[in-house]
Amino acid sequence: MPVEIKICGITEEETVEAALDAGADHLGLVFFAKSPRAVTPERAAELVSWLPQPISRVGLFVDPDDALLDAVLGAVRLDLLQLHGNESPERVEAIRQEYGLPVMKAIPVAEAADLAAAEAYLGVADRLLFDARPPKGAALPGGNAASFDWSLLAGKRWPLRWMLAGGLTPANVAEAIRVTGAAAVDVSSGVETAPGRKDPDLIRAFIAAARVPPAAA
Repeated sequence: MPVEIKICGITEEETVEAALDAGADHLGLVFFAKSPRAVTPERAAELVSWLPQPISRVGLFVDPDDALLDAVLGAVRLDLLQLHGNESPERVEAIRQEYGLPVMKAIPVAEAADLAAAEAYLGVADRLLFDARPPKGAALPGGNAASFDWSLLAGKRWPLRWMLAGGLTPANVAEAIRVTGAAAVDVSSGVETAPGRKDPDLIRAFIAAARVPPAAA
């Protein structure tokens, strides 16, 4: 099956159109005020409410309270909630039950021991996302253009779908897929010319590179 591709940090109509035309599977909207890619619920609705059904709308949240989730979900329909903070398994389960939407939990990775954190979420999350642990002092939990040692994921299996993120670009995504065996990848800063400014040509190049057959990668 083709690798699933998520373009995260959507802020402009041009980006939506480029991702759609190039064959992206998921579009990510960031609801975290500190991010240069943050959008309001109203702006998010403008960007994605018209999209065809096959495109998944993903909302990225960092330790959200119910007030934020209520505000966002009252304005825009989402298909998947991405939790990118320090949400406990209990909080993940509570959000999943309260809002009736699938949840993807981000796991920050810097060394092999970090992968163990995924175990606690296997019964409560619908997906996992393995991202590079942010540099010390970083304001953002993701989108820092940092990668981790992909070989840490080589041969690993989990009983739910998972996605690879962290420092992916058109130049390295095929190799990242080859090493990790990832069936889904997530990119944000790797298709930008500046923080929050997506480049349609880079989006097209990324998707094309991610879909190169493994034998040719």
